[in-house]
Amino acid sequence: MITSNNTSNSDQQYLVRAIELATANVLVNGGPFGAVIVTADGRAFDGVNRVTASNDPTAHAEVTAIRTACRELGTFDLSGATLYTSCEPCPMCLSSALWARVERVYFAADRHDAARAGFDDAVFYDYFDTPVEQRSMPVRRVALAAPDATVPEVTEPFDTWNALDSRIDY
Repeated sequence: MITSNNTSNSDQQYLVRAIELATANVLVNGGPFGAVIVTADGRAFDGVNRVTASNDPTAHAEVTAIRTACRELGTFDLSGATLYTSCEPCPMCLSSALWARVERVYFAADRHDAARAGFDDAVFYDYFDTPVEQRSMPVRRVALAAPDATVPEVTEPFDTWNALDSRIDY
């Protein structure tokens, strides 16, 4: 983790906004996390943690901010955008930012601050550092029987995708 004191006043303002969103969200049955996506042209989109409020384990603040920005902008590509978040993104949120092509991420509290409040993301960071055969949740490739009339090739969805002229690459 890199700590930086070389942020602009606007970076500071967006981090303050993310913290304020997180604090307010606690009072409406949400988790203590807030995020703001700011596009390259300066448009800002808020997100808050709604995991318990919506029974959606993927409704982290960063993900909800990304979803809101993409929906409002009509795109899945946030190239040039900055994600400001009240706390260090978990691996899912960081992956979401990568998929959205977010350019940079700034956060306030870190994973250790979150752990002291009962949000121990360390298990998720550790999962990826653990050798595949020792991971707590097995993820294994399963070989299918030789293709016949009832068993498709495992690459059939990709072959169909590549053959589709109207596809939208991402």
